[in-house]
Amino acid sequence: MTDFAPLKRALISVSDKTGLIDLAKALAARKVELVSTGGTASALREAGLKVRDVSDLTGFPEMMDGRVKTLHPAVHGGLLGLRDDPAHMGAMSAHGIKPIDLLVVNLYPFEATVARGADYAEAVENIDIGGPAMIRAAAKNHGFVTVITDPEDYLPLLAELDANDGRTGLGFRQAQAQRAYAHTAAYDAAVSGWMAQAIGQATPRRRTFAGVLAQTLRYGENPHQAAAFYRDASDRPGVARATQHQGKELSYNNINDTDAAFELVSEFLPADGPACAIIKHANPCGVARGATLAEAYARAYDCDRTSAFGGIVALNGPLDLETAQAITDIFTEVVIAPGANHDVIEHFRTKKNLRLLTTPGLANPAEGGLAFKQVSGGFLVQTRDNGMISADDLKVVTERAPTEAELADLLFAWKVAKHVKSNAIVYVKDQATVGIGAGQMSRVDSTRIAARKAQDMAQALGLAATPTEGSVVASDAFFPFADGLLAAAEAGARAIIQPGGSMRDAEVIEAANEAGLAMVFTGQRHFRH
Repeated sequence: MTDFAPLKRALISVSDKTGLIDLAKALAARKVELVSTGGTASALREAGLKVRDVSDLTGFPEMMDGRVKTLHPAVHGGLLGLRDDPAHMGAMSAHGIKPIDLLVVNLYPFEATVARGADYAEAVENIDIGGPAMIRAAAKNHGFVTVITDPEDYLPLLAELDANDGRTGLGFRQAQAQRAYAHTAAYDAAVSGWMAQAIGQATPRRRTFAGVLAQTLRYGENPHQAAAFYRDASDRPGVARATQHQGKELSYNNINDTDAAFELVSEFLPADGPACAIIKHANPCGVARGATLAEAYARAYDCDRTSAFGGIVALNGPLDLETAQAITDIFTEVVIAPGANHDVIEHFRTKKNLRLLTTPGLANPAEGGLAFKQVSGGFLVQTRDNGMISADDLKVVTERAPTEAELADLLFAWKVAKHVKSNAIVYVKDQATVGIGAGQMSRVDSTRIAARKAQDMAQALGLAATPTEGSVVASDAFFPFADGLLAAAEAGARAIIQPGGSMRDAEVIEAANEAGLAMVFTGQRHFRH
């Protein structure tokens, strides 16, 4: 292992040719011999660069449709040979193996191949073999060899060479080796994850997740916790794919809450009208539809103005100036929407601490995928909660069926309850939440808390009646006893939507009938812990 390693020979083989020619020209100007393969070699020659084919180095032609070209001692010996070991250097000399000081490789675009709908055979054909083998060899021998796997590191490499008279320092090589191993690990994770899905293996023996650093955060949930934000390989719209137009850096809690807000508002299709969700501490404190986004925001805000202060606002349509002006009337941490016009962006510049994020579209609530959560000594993995219901899925279990207006509100309330921490209770009236109870140990407590919040807002707004009068209620799981349902009836609710399935369903249904309530069962629950 050496502190500074000179570069005399570089092997370059890349699928992503971003920055390739500029890098190769800079290396050639430093008298570095270029060795390459296939399409990379052709691109270098077309740019007027002198390049040696790997087949010339190995004495074997590329074969089997390119599957075998770098899997050869002339390549791996050149990467793995220890420069300070006389036996290694003797073996290299005896077999005509020349040292390779720099490896620049990125891999077949497997994830992109799968994302565009390739069939099984094509996906398998795009599993890189030689690339990962070379990367791992060069990374292991980072005491002497520099390995680069990301075009973002081309300029830092050249800066390193300029700073050290054409050599790379050990610290630089160590950092690149770590990135190289992470690169191949992420690649293998993508392949194994795809294959498990392709062969119908829902619970593979080993499960690996990978991500690319998007942002180093100031701290985690609390100032004494270190944190970072990683982006996965999916193209799902949301906070990870959003463009931040202004405002200070997002925090750990901002990202978590913004994700919750955007996933919730994505439940409401723009074709069905403007919708707004306001989130505080990962729970909705107001969700509403309106004739305009401004009206939807105002109705969501009126559900719980106290909690909305310093909250996250998500909208299901491009943000307009009228809505932006209403939002900036109170302190808001983050606004996220699928687009915003120039006037909105300029208006928000007057609020330097407010972050404005735009996305290329809404998330698909029916989309599959995996969600995971760490526990002590392991992690839990499950499919995304993409459960959805329509009016046709509901079973009326009471003597009175819901009216058409109640049915619309019940379905609205059910979508919101899916995104509220359990035990979740959501009161809705005229396509707007009027009371939300979240995260309580008892369902009846959630019911009463939501009703009390509605009473507080009625008093604050000077309303003659509590908004829960004539409302509907959604419960994310069944009522184990009639007490929660009766508490909702006392608050003025007239219809209930819940999964059903309790041992005491008959008792709860009887109580609903006695109170003159309509109740429907979904047969589906939405626990959210």
